[in-house]
Amino acid sequence: MTGTLTPTASGLGDGLHVAIIMDGNGRWARRRGLPRTAGHRAGGKAVRRAVEAAPEIGITTLTLYAFSADNWQRPAAEVGALMQLFERHLRDETPRLHDNQVRLSVIGRRDRLPPRLVQEIGTAERATRSGRRLHLRIAVDYSARQAIAATAARLASVPASLAGFTRQLNRTVHSVPAAPDVDLLIRTSGEQRLSDFLLWECAYAELHFTRRLWPDFNGDDLAAAVADFRHRERRFGGVSPRLAAV
Repeated sequence: MTGTLTPTASGLGDGLHVAIIMDGNGRWARRRGLPRTAGHRAGGKAVRRAVEAAPEIGITTLTLYAFSADNWQRPAAEVGALMQLFERHLRDETPRLHDNQVRLSVIGRRDRLPPRLVQEIGTAERATRSGRRLHLRIAVDYSARQAIAATAARLASVPASLAGFTRQLNRTVHSVPAAPDVDLLIRTSGEQRLSDFLLWECAYAELHFTRRLWPDFNGDDLAAAVADFRHRERRFGGVSPRLAAV
């Protein structure tokens, strides 16, 4: 491939793209003697807090890792409960997202999701497509490596630039409209790994890890991560302006 890796247009100005691996729901519940499903419900409230806080601190694209392709290996009862929870949250939150000018997109595979959930996803995306304040992207049945491999297989005999590959990759995971590259990746609960999330889009992302469990994460935590990000120097493979001056 030739060319440079350039951000894709989000349609929401020059704000930040922040991605979050929402980790710790199960541990949050276990520490309280509650079932894991209670942790997932509490995690849903943390999602609302993050969405409400994001536009106020300069975030225009927020991508949340809700369910990975590997999560199908979890107990069937937990997976079923999660799918029902996704469906209910979409139904309940869509009017709020619309009223607050938040556009919702769900990225990842859809062929393995329950038909009712796929229908609810389509309804929510259509109802919020006029939102211009924040582009909220939820990753469900998502695997960056699978998406990259599938895209590469389709383009195996077609010369492609990095920008062209990015466009095809967006189509693979239903990333419509396209989002810019990730500026800041946050992972909660103290774990420090990417877990197959947005590997292509995070090529130059800054990483922020916090021990806070996701259900306890709030707007102040998000603002602190962004504030830390704004103090970092991003060189994208180049030389620091200070060193260049010398």
